[in-house]
Amino acid sequence: MEKSGKLILPAEYNCICVLGPTAVGKTPLAVALANAFDGEVISVDSRQVYKYLDIGSGKDLCEYVVNGKPIPYHLIDVTELPTEYSVFDYQAEVYKVFPEIIARNKVPVFCGGTGMYLQSVVQGLDLVEVPCNEELRNELSGKSEQELTEILLNLKNGKLHNKTDTEDRHRLLRAIEIEVFQQNNQEIPKTNRMPPRPDIRPFIIGTTFPRDILRLGIKKRLSARVDEGLIPEVEKLNKMGIGYDRLERLGLEYRFVSEYLEGKIPSKEELISKLYIAIGQFAKRQETWFRRMEKQGVKIHWLPFDGSEEARSVAWRLEKAIQLILG
Repeated sequence: MEKSGKLILPAEYNCICVLGPTAVGKTPLAVALANAFDGEVISVDSRQVYKYLDIGSGKDLCEYVVNGKPIPYHLIDVTELPTEYSVFDYQAEVYKVFPEIIARNKVPVFCGGTGMYLQSVVQGLDLVEVPCNEELRNELSGKSEQELTEILLNLKNGKLHNKTDTEDRHRLLRAIEIEVFQQNNQEIPKTNRMPPRPDIRPFIIGTTFPRDILRLGIKKRLSARVDEGLIPEVEKLNKMGIGYDRLERLGLEYRFVSEYLEGKIPSKEELISKLYIAIGQFAKRQETWFRRMEKQGVKIHWLPFDGSEEARSVAWRLEKAIQLILG
């Protein structure tokens, strides 16, 4: 269905979501869909929320233009380091901006691959902002990372849905803090409560490629980001007063480049090699997360892929996505 040259979503949906692993071209597809359905893009990326994380987070703001027409975007550059932006913060921002987009008679188009952010919006997780527990942190201060991991595993009965929490001491402490808070059924301060959830009914599009093609895309994009100035970007952030320990907690590009600048990684060649492997592992974890969402009842309409070069293009995937949406 069309109205004034723009497509209209079926009545059972009021937004679109484009998800997939890293380096598959989600942003240009989401922007094209926003243009087709008269929409605005909402980023679903845990690093793009930060100002100055441009090259490493892949903001690529130049992609938010179709035939000279800018496509509005949201939840990019909304906070600064060293602020710790949480899933709670993200969900609260979405609950604020989503009704505003709807009120403009525009279609919200979510785009990204941060699993927990996606899940919090799509499945409407009931989140709370857990306050810092200084007493607990003091008790844990002398523990090793292995001991902290064991404490977290015991608290969660041996089941960790997000293993990245065990890769960083800060995240380990925070994960334990949250779990203790929840298990103690502590009262939630009024200021820490989530605003009411708006009516969010997404048609979810998934896009990915076979592993060999995905790895090729990761390698090509990594090379481009290094050429664009990834290393100087991280160096500049540190000179702005952001410690390497904080940058490392951002993961992937920011973690490995920080380690390179600190001398922990001896050469640029080794940096690129390690980062390439890490991004590939991250893409695999993303796909695992999406499969788990499907097992929990989330319907993801995966775009077909016939192995052709054409099937990698935005135009081809846009056509297939529209066919799926409109039935």
